[in-house]
Amino acid sequence: MRRTLANATDAIEGVGLFTAAPSRVRFAPHNQGTPGIAIVINGREPFPATLDSLHTQPLHPAFAQMPARSTNLASTTGVAATVEHAMAALAGLGVTDAVIEIDCEAPAAELPIMDGSAGDFARAILAAGTTEIDGTCEPIAPDSVIEVSDGPASIRLEPADTFSCVYELDYSGTGAIPPIGAQRAEWSGDPDQFATEIARARTFSLAPEAQAMQAVGLCTHLTPREMLVLQPATADTPAAPIDNELRFADEPARHKLLDLIGDLALAGAPIRGRVIAHRSGHATTHAFVRALLAR
Repeated sequence: MRRTLANATDAIEGVGLFTAAPSRVRFAPHNQGTPGIAIVINGREPFPATLDSLHTQPLHPAFAQMPARSTNLASTTGVAATVEHAMAALAGLGVTDAVIEIDCEAPAAELPIMDGSAGDFARAILAAGTTEIDGTCEPIAPDSVIEVSDGPASIRLEPADTFSCVYELDYSGTGAIPPIGAQRAEWSGDPDQFATEIARARTFSLAPEAQAMQAVGLCTHLTPREMLVLQPATADTPAAPIDNELRFADEPARHKLLDLIGDLALAGAPIRGRVIAHRSGHATTHAFVRALLAR
């Protein structure tokens, strides 16, 4: 079964997380000539939001020696940056075919970060409604285990009759006291669960990471009241947000699960199997999707 939007959403406006550039995004019903999820930048030709469009050039020189900090896609029409939350909102709500329209005059058209979650995107899609369309969407259903790893990070798919995914947050080994305690979040593939339990989970950073990024000129337009910044745990106190409050006790793990859902959507089709991600980030998920498609 394929599903698209019943109507175009209202425009969502904000600024990019890394570029600070103003941008607006709108989700529209599917494009007949571009099945699946397509991206349109400033009204130009659409291109597929799949792993084939992955853009690996860093958005900022400071990222040159780091693993990917966001998922960016590109074609000859331009670069769409930080698309993972929009992709997660569509995949999480069961939309297989749609157009993500981005208007942004910066060299990289970065989607608005809003509060760091996919909440605004999910609410807009739910308000627009969804509808079934002709055609089938055959799932990717490996019959054996697929696993990729990068140091302590790993993603493993185990064959199953349905889809589910788990994210295991684990900072052990990063110091005598982990900056965040171990957390675990799971999604069964249910759109209602996604809307209520996952979409609102915000991206986060530890205070030392946030300070280091601002020192090189990144994210200087944001404060801990606008984005979730955590003071690392100590022997006496658990990790806690600065000038903010957690929406869920395990919000960091839920947001990592949100990112995972968005990046898995780069496969271009639903996945059948149980996905278990441990300490992984965007780069590991990109490598996993590559291995999945190669299988």
